[in-house]
Amino acid sequence: MDLISYERDGPLAVVTIERPERRNAVDLATAHALYAAFQRFEAEEDAAVAILQGRGGHFCAGADLKAVAEGEGETGRRVAEDGEFGPMGPTRMRLSKPVIAAVEGYAVAGGLELACWCDLRVAAEGATFGVFCRRFGVPLVDLGTVRLPRLIGQSRAMDLILTGRPVDAREALDIGLANRMVADGQALEAARALGRQIAAFPQGCLRNDRASALDQWSLDWEAATRREARLGLATMRSGETVLGAKRFFSGQGRHGSFQ
Repeated sequence: MDLISYERDGPLAVVTIERPERRNAVDLATAHALYAAFQRFEAEEDAAVAILQGRGGHFCAGADLKAVAEGEGETGRRVAEDGEFGPMGPTRMRLSKPVIAAVEGYAVAGGLELACWCDLRVAAEGATFGVFCRRFGVPLVDLGTVRLPRLIGQSRAMDLILTGRPVDAREALDIGLANRMVADGQALEAARALGRQIAAFPQGCLRNDRASALDQWSLDWEAATRREARLGLATMRSGETVLGAKRFFSGQGRHGSFQ
């Protein structure tokens, strides 16, 4: 079986880690395959939203520690200070389009970092998040120490990073780590529905607003303001804004309707 599968569903691309026997833990070959899958998604112009999931009831249990113990953890083989390829594969990629994590079961250690790399996380009720690698001296090197505080705040992130404790789906939803919670077995379908909703919006505007929200973390207030204005003007000049205004004037979207 391929390490990673890639399925198109209209405007959606569903990327699946295919290692259920390892709870979808990622070795070096899987990391490269995962990276390649998201390169493909980025290149496909008609793919608007990607969904990342794991096969067999678990999202991802992190790095494959068996592979690490056998030598993949040697300096330079999986971890570098720069470059677009992360130890778990795509975690240092900056895509122009959104990704949704469909989380069933474990999303722990590097699997948590993969989930945090995604724009949104749909969690099944039985999902578990956590920095489980805390027990074994395996560091967060897929931007977990950067993204987790930005998602849930410094204090909550420190609790998870320092203790490694498990976080169930309800708590994940309450602290902003998960965006939606659904019944077990329904994470993928809920992510598909969410992805279709996002894919139906005018994409130039959506991607520019997303880019501004991501860029502002590395900018001061004045630079972030200029960046937002620059991207907003690009959207307006594209014609999407005028077309949208005409659709509203014709009666679409009145009273907050998203139909």
